[in-house]
Amino acid sequence: MAKRTQKAGRTGRFGARYGVSVRRNAGVALAKKSAKYTCPTCQYRKVRRKAAGIWHCSKCGYTFAGGVWEPFTRASDTNARIIRRNADGATTADMAYIAQQAALDYERRLADGEIDEEE
Repeated sequence: MAKRTQKAGRTGRFGARYGVSVRRNAGVALAKKSAKYTCPTCQYRKVRRKAAGIWHCSKCGYTFAGGVWEPFTRASDTNARIIRRNADGATTADMAYIAQQAALDYERRLADGEIDEEE
């Protein structure tokens, strides 16, 4: 018997209903939902979705909250970066930005006549 969902994949059950873009978006969401992800504690690719927003590692047993379709969202990545930056201190990129801002402030004060070049 021939394979009937060659193009449709996981959304073959919808048939010709709902439109192409809706079926495509549903297929992407279903693929994200059922994929395996890397555990943040043991670094093994054993994290599976238990329920909407609940993720569980079958290797170490770590259960954590995440996004509905993926365990790590853009917001959680940003929050982790901010927390790491606060814990570790300023990075080289931060230091470069601070130095650039200081140089711009110095040039602005020099142009306004607040300071002399001889200082």
